[in-house]
Amino acid sequence: MGSSCFSRGNKKTLQAVQKYLGNMGLSAKISIVGSHCLDKCVHGPIIKINNIRYTQVDEFNVIGFIESFLETHLDK
Repeated sequence: MGSSCFSRGNKKTLQAVQKYLGNMGLSAKISIVGSHCLDKCVHGPIIKINNIRYTQVDEFNVIGFIESFLETHLDK
């Protein structure tokens, strides 16, 4: 949630994630925690789901990353 990612539209990305989780009934099961990129700003915005990092995330590709993770890692 650093200034570099914020200037690249991270607020809209966060809103997309929150809306998706709410629509899917997952808000109570999945936690969102903000952090800084730890010197990886050139690759940001970054989303980390468990230990998998996705780079250059935006409001348009973030849901695909989440769905891909959910398909392979969570019980249905």
